[in-house]
Amino acid sequence: MDGFEGKTGKRRYDYPFAEPPEPGVTLKVAEGVHWVRMPLPFSLKWINLWALEDGDGWTIVDTGIPTPETKAHWRTLFDGELGGRPVKRVIVTHMHPDHVGLAGWMTRKFQCPLWMTQLEYISCRMLVADTGRDAPEAGIDFYRAAGWGRDDLDRYIERFGGFGRAVTQLPDSYRRLSEGLELEIGGRTWKVVTGSGHSPHHACLWCEELNVFISGDQILPRISSNVSVFPTEPEGNPLQDWLNSCAKLRDLLPEDVLVLPAHNEPFKGVHRRLQALMDGHETAMRRILDRLDEPKRAVDLFGAMFARKIGSDVIGMATGETIAHLNCLKARGDVVSSRVNDEVLYSRAG
Repeated sequence: MDGFEGKTGKRRYDYPFAEPPEPGVTLKVAEGVHWVRMPLPFSLKWINLWALEDGDGWTIVDTGIPTPETKAHWRTLFDGELGGRPVKRVIVTHMHPDHVGLAGWMTRKFQCPLWMTQLEYISCRMLVADTGRDAPEAGIDFYRAAGWGRDDLDRYIERFGGFGRAVTQLPDSYRRLSEGLELEIGGRTWKVVTGSGHSPHHACLWCEELNVFISGDQILPRISSNVSVFPTEPEGNPLQDWLNSCAKLRDLLPEDVLVLPAHNEPFKGVHRRLQALMDGHETAMRRILDRLDEPKRAVDLFGAMFARKIGSDVIGMATGETIAHLNCLKARGDVVSSRVNDEVLYSRAG
């Protein structure tokens, strides 16, 4: 879902809040904007969620993973710091389970609408529908071609279809978020700003009056969101979509905007961060080209992409991200690929 820890330290950006809130407690970060933090059962330990004061109730932005612990923390908040006031709508930035996981549960609890972009809602419903299915041959072939061995392929086959178990049942209808849509929340205007690459059509929320930007996974201060190619679109170029989205946000947002990310802490310094994200991917592509003195599989290029050793726990994420960089290089005319038996080999063009 999200990427590996980067090398960017806290010192590069301004972090206005000394300590994050504990689960079951909120921290006010701007007028009418409250920071909620929930645990995650992954190597990435926390997700930031946002409660926006909305008249006689609340708008909730992102929901957390559907574990009994997270539900218990939400119940504590609903009965405590959120004052027993109802949730009037749930906004989900994108369809990854740590963001959408409890959206169905929460919208049913409060009989309120779910707001998502169309592609995120449809993609989520599609992935949930894979639950219980056998792993498709196209997926097995994709990872075999990348260089996976038998053990990793067997784990993929065994675990396929797990997405639906990490998402409570979505409502059968939703309200569409789209680029430029303006939502009135608590008497203030929040504008929808979209991006792609990490997910199909990620929604962010920008309140110019407060100079606050809820970024989801589109801008994170200390990790780089995973940008991957998946078996469903093996020739996709999500990395160029991601680079374009970063450039768009860099040109749109003021440097002193307070960014409220889904992971790590709220920060200022958005232009520097977006440029660092773009530069990091360009550097990774240069390192890949330097290693293509002879044809290589995707798995042979992990060393050019990642500082850490890639084990079975993250090989899917690492493979998807490596192929995303290779596909971007192919689209630029710098790399070519060829199928040799069951594997795809990548070479410098020309």
